[in-house]
Amino acid sequence: MIDPKIKSAISVSLQAFTLYSSFNATKLVPAFGEVFGSPKDFMAKVEALDAVFDNNPQLEELREVFFDLLMINFFSADVKKLEEDYLETKEWEDIEEQTLDRGTELLNLLLYLNECEDEEIEPELEDYLKEFLLVDEDEFQDEYRIYEPVISNQILMESPVEEINKVAFKLPEDSELKELFYPMMCFFQNPNTTEDVKNNIAAKAINKPFDMSVFSILEAFN
Repeated sequence: MIDPKIKSAISVSLQAFTLYSSFNATKLVPAFGEVFGSPKDFMAKVEALDAVFDNNPQLEELREVFFDLLMINFFSADVKKLEEDYLETKEWEDIEEQTLDRGTELLNLLLYLNECEDEEIEPELEDYLKEFLLVDEDEFQDEYRIYEPVISNQILMESPVEEINKVAFKLPEDSELKELFYPMMCFFQNPNTTEDVKNNIAAKAINKPFDMSVFSILEAFN
């Protein structure tokens, strides 16, 4: 099964990658649709997903982002076919163990956007940090550490995208938000953007194919 929102996110992401790179990623929409819609178990889907990227190295930078989408699709669609308590089983625990080093922080943001839709609220950066990630709580200091660049730069919500670019560019290479910082902050600044604003975001992007692919995914989830 494939969740309609995931299907849309895959399509717009590959369209954006194609628009801002020399690689026609849209030709892979059917291949990814086959992977995500497969009746196979989760780890078999992960293997199939990796095979698509292995065969198309031009798209490598989106591999872990698409793993996030695969995980969200599992939560949204696939899990409905399994037992009610599947996410508490040893089998799922083993899967989590095998995939500890996979994916990005985009997964948390997509889960948050789904929650916003369920609760009929507009996504806001402060709400994401404090109410969803609970960065102010003592037991969630890992999240605080990861999101410290975002927490300390919330002023960027009132700044031109050029300023977001400058901060993103200066983030240390080992920051877990290094790649996601620009599209994430631009999205929270413009959750309901116009074409002109989106073109400006693209013009100031650090890595246009990646940044605009991620931004397009966030738009699809909003």
